[in-house]
Amino acid sequence: MARAMGILLVAGLVLTGGALLSGQAGIQRSAYHDYRVTTVVDGLMNPWSIAFLPGGDMLVTEKPGRLRIVRNGTLLPNAVEGVPAVQSEGQGGLLEVVPHPQFATNRLLYLSYSKPGVGDRTANTAVIRGRFENDRLTNVEEIFESVAQGRGHYGCKLVFDGKGYLFITLGDRQVPPTGNLEAHPAQDLSNHHGVTVRIHDDGRVPADNPFVGREGALPTIWSYGHRNAQGMAIHPDTGDLWQNEHGPQGGDELNLVQPGKNYGWPVVGYGVNYTSGTAIHAGTHREGMEPPVHVWVPSIGISGMMIYTGDRFPQWKGNIFVGGMAGEQLARLTLDGQRVVNEETLVQRMGRIRDIRQGPDGLIYLAIDNRQGRTSPILRLEPAETTR
Repeated sequence: MARAMGILLVAGLVLTGGALLSGQAGIQRSAYHDYRVTTVVDGLMNPWSIAFLPGGDMLVTEKPGRLRIVRNGTLLPNAVEGVPAVQSEGQGGLLEVVPHPQFATNRLLYLSYSKPGVGDRTANTAVIRGRFENDRLTNVEEIFESVAQGRGHYGCKLVFDGKGYLFITLGDRQVPPTGNLEAHPAQDLSNHHGVTVRIHDDGRVPADNPFVGREGALPTIWSYGHRNAQGMAIHPDTGDLWQNEHGPQGGDELNLVQPGKNYGWPVVGYGVNYTSGTAIHAGTHREGMEPPVHVWVPSIGISGMMIYTGDRFPQWKGNIFVGGMAGEQLARLTLDGQRVVNEETLVQRMGRIRDIRQGPDGLIYLAIDNRQGRTSPILRLEPAETTR
């Protein structure tokens, strides 16, 4: 009930912007830290995910199917060899890249992507891992493939928790909610439409997953009733699993994801049908379905997400950062326990923010995903000393 009541507080949250400080071009003001936005590297095509390696290299996935290396501030000209073929169409392509928690010793790298399906240009969400050495990917093996085909809403976010389990988001594959909302595939545990998956690092199913041994349910499922989660992070202090979920027209959500819980899509929610604006849901709340901790109405087109732990912006420690694509903004959310108590809007009108990562230097890195065939940059937020 407490979290449901938290939704009612959204309208009262304080939203402050990233306006330029007078007389100091390039410096932007925020509630606690003024900052500059600088370009780290440019020339990328639809960058989707950023990962930092122990040696200092930055890896970036390009949705058309390339894994790129940024070394010493320079984008290397050649893509990494050994990446599997992807179906780069619409929302599909090469998506998330995440190193294993023990990458420094095992060199294992994980990639999620849209794996070409059978006929009608459909594709599955799949996850592979391989050894990344000498700028090549070798010993590649598939450790997961979804039981759900479609043309969009791949999910594909990856995160390891502190125990070494791998979580994967899977979208509802754009199955339209019509007729009996409870009969939508995202409410059906026999497939991977609109779920969070939890597996071991080699693809095995953990014995304590919530639906292990339940007839008619896939044992890999951790939570269900999602639309298309595009951001995911583990809280470094509490171990809580947070996700942001891309809603329809309006109704982007931030969810605290717990094992075995139903997050309601499409039965409950805050969005409406595209173009027509007509109702989708039976309501915003229902017994047995988890309400979001925070919503964006209208939608900002949520994307990547991180929880800041660095020292360069000390007043932002523990804050959740969420990228906005359609909204071209960065949302900074302040938590009080498991409640969102404040939202600040940063980095406005600088492009569609696809991914957000904290670098080993404690700075904040953004992947900008331009459209219409234009190349895109990786940006960085740096502290700016100003006089108030």
